[in-house]
Amino acid sequence: MQEVDATRPGLDERRGPRLLPAATRALRARIERLLAGSGVALDGTAPWDIRVVDSRMFARTLAQGSLGFGDAYVDGWWDTDDLPGCLERLILHGADRRSGRKLRRVLAARHRLWNVQNGAGGWAVGRRHYDLGDDLFSAMLGARLVYSCAYWAEARDLDAAQLAKLDLVCRKLQLAPGMRVLDIGCGWGEALKFAAERYGVRGVGVTVSTEQAETARRLCGDLPIEIRLADYRSLDEPFDRIFSIGMFEHVGFRNHATYFDVARRCLDSEGLFLLHTIGTQTGLRTPDPWMERYIFPNSAIPRLDDLVAAAAPRFVIADLHNFGLDYVRTLEAWRENFDAAWPRLEPRYGAEFHRLWHYYLGASIASFRAGRNHLWQFVLAPPGRRAIYRSVR
Repeated sequence: MQEVDATRPGLDERRGPRLLPAATRALRARIERLLAGSGVALDGTAPWDIRVVDSRMFARTLAQGSLGFGDAYVDGWWDTDDLPGCLERLILHGADRRSGRKLRRVLAARHRLWNVQNGAGGWAVGRRHYDLGDDLFSAMLGARLVYSCAYWAEARDLDAAQLAKLDLVCRKLQLAPGMRVLDIGCGWGEALKFAAERYGVRGVGVTVSTEQAETARRLCGDLPIEIRLADYRSLDEPFDRIFSIGMFEHVGFRNHATYFDVARRCLDSEGLFLLHTIGTQTGLRTPDPWMERYIFPNSAIPRLDDLVAAAAPRFVIADLHNFGLDYVRTLEAWRENFDAAWPRLEPRYGAEFHRLWHYYLGASIASFRAGRNHLWQFVLAPPGRRAIYRSVR
């Protein structure tokens, strides 16, 4: 199993010095001023209020912002009965962006000056996240290994909602038997498997995760599907249709143009390309420091203006569908599945991982509830495509 806490400092390094009572009171007062107007209180009675367990969380949060705040939660220095509710209120208040500014500037400079998704950096998220273990993802994701937002328009449970999402993708792409389909960032191959079984296509999927590639090859069995352990930039061959579901978040804004160049050179002149991605309308070009360090290394939620600027010279935007609030229900279902499976997962992953993963899921729920993040499905067509496109919902 990939060590999930390989980048976390040792416990002794994390503790920090005990402060005198007067200094602690002063730091607590600064945190209270930061929280003022958010609806979140220290040691209050609301379910989303913060219970202070260790007062060293004050200095850690003020110095490191969201990174220190998240680390303090994982270490048990604070708690709350409603983690998504707490974080949602802090996001709406902007509290996470008014502390730890120095750290955010360093992270922003890193993404601005270096192409962190290039070369080996493009493979880091596979090793550090998607290779964690199929036992974890199988327990969390439900009947199918689909690690992206489900479609809840008419579904009542996670498995039905994921099937509805896969079928929505296929219908938007107007799949027909015999078509050759490319999945950029295929994960465990479930979308290609569904398309081959239900719509009679053949396909190629690429992933940077060794674990995902091995599982995808097993799941796809004798279907006409090829799974490659490869970077998307290596692709240069013809396809009738392309989809990419939950992978664009790992591309990085410096590589947006390259990504769309790859899709354009691989897509038939009468083809269609569906891009399913988390996005933000007004966010920063850099990831949250905590998510960057522990969950999705070298990843960044795309901004709408960056995405459109890169796509528009290469494709016609035939359709845009936003169903971001469906991600709230998806994440809540994943969290419920994770908790139900935790007794059998704990011996392998350890108690600290439980709090780390809860913070990841809770922060993700909060970001969609607060409207900071959205879920977009774009349907893109090559310029000059003759067939009329009709939107599908």
